[in-house]
Amino acid sequence: MRPFGTAALIFAAMALGGFSGHALAASYDFVPAPQTDLNRIYRIDRITGEVSSCQYGLQEGTIGVTLCFSAGEGAGPQAPGEYGLVASRHEREGGVFRVNYRTGQMSICYVFDERVVCTPQTTPSPATSSAAAPVSTPSVSPGTGASPQRP
Repeated sequence: MRPFGTAALIFAAMALGGFSGHALAASYDFVPAPQTDLNRIYRIDRITGEVSSCQYGLQEGTIGVTLCFSAGEGAGPQAPGEYGLVASRHEREGGVFRVNYRTGQMSICYVFDERVVCTPQTTPSPATSSAAAPVSTPSVSPGTGASPQRP
């Protein structure tokens, strides 16, 4: 009887759950900026939440250059989690949302002064959520010509 080879042992360990799916998963996700006339791509480290960005740039006498922007204020590593990027559907938005799928926290990241910056991560509280509190429209007296304003 021949002993099992290394490959067979690795396969058996994987079949028994010895390796998690995260060990085989990609470390980064990439999302384009929603702005339709901007060729910028954002990159996020799925574990640390660190965000960076690159885009194409023209340079005379060449085919062009890749301009990259490293993590600046708020865009560096966060508490370990399960992070991703979500682009809005706003066609003139140059930034993206950084989301933590485990905690529900979100922040907005964008390029500013040649660095990627992100707002502090936050989770809307139930009291301030638009789903929890209906928005009332201010009343307008007839004949004033005024239009309702959002509070």
